[in-house]
Amino acid sequence: MGREQLNVQCLCTIDCNQGAVRAVRFNVDGSYCLTCGSDRKIKLWNPYRNLLLKTYYGHGNEVLDCAASCDSSRIISCSSDKSVIIWDVSTGQPLRRLRGHASTVTCIVYNEESSVAISGGLDNAVMCWDVNSRRLEPIQVLNEAKDCITSVAVSDAEILTGSVDCSVRRYDLRKGSCQVDFVGAPVVSVSFSNDGQCILVSSADNVIRLLDKNTGELLGEYTGHRIGDLTIQSAICNNDATVLSGSVSGEVWCWNLISGTVDQKLVHTTGKALNSLSVHPKKDSILTASVNTIKLWGTLDTIKKDEPAS
Repeated sequence: MGREQLNVQCLCTIDCNQGAVRAVRFNVDGSYCLTCGSDRKIKLWNPYRNLLLKTYYGHGNEVLDCAASCDSSRIISCSSDKSVIIWDVSTGQPLRRLRGHASTVTCIVYNEESSVAISGGLDNAVMCWDVNSRRLEPIQVLNEAKDCITSVAVSDAEILTGSVDCSVRRYDLRKGSCQVDFVGAPVVSVSFSNDGQCILVSSADNVIRLLDKNTGELLGEYTGHRIGDLTIQSAICNNDATVLSGSVSGEVWCWNLISGTVDQKLVHTTGKALNSLSVHPKKDSILTASVNTIKLWGTLDTIKKDEPAS
């Protein structure tokens, strides 16, 4: 772990025209991205050309999270309307609407094969959905959390969840086990490192913690940013060298993973919360979301390599 620091510049700013952007997500190979809006819509973009490709309508309230399948043929999304929707990317039509959560669904991810969608909600539940069958009920419900689920991540056969009850839970589906680590404040974001050995946990006490996945040992802490009472995402860059987080001040904070020192701050929108970010799956490039805009950060060489063909 830990190589050279992230060295990027703002390459593009897109006004998404969908109210407040609640989440921005790269697709599986980083060629496109998705945005979720308070206007109840999902939009598919080619961010390298500032080009809107498709708009998806169907949720009854603001869309809070989404993800693209590994073959980019389907999208899953979740909303304050308590539902999960599976979409056909090319037609823009909803294929199925899944209802099981008793309240707002805050976060959603695919497993690695995109055969199962995992959602978390304000009802304290994590639900697993078989997206390839016609089944409308979840195939598994994980309800050990004592408060709202704020973040979900998946790696191989493991599901990672963060909750307002100050817990991080790692479910090993092969063993049927659950490991629980408690931090000193409500958890707002969780993710795996790219080598799969560590867990990054962001919490409401303005501390990001790097934990050993197997033992829960604290490996590092990253501080200086502020998240207020918002759900603000953090992540590790694809080379496992830099820890990233949004902030209420509109900056992306970039820490050296090993030393914990602040390498740089990338300003998205001064004084407006930067709530969502997405790390390119292969390159040193990130997407950030603040208010109604997203920004693409990277190097010109990287973008030329990744830009989809006409």
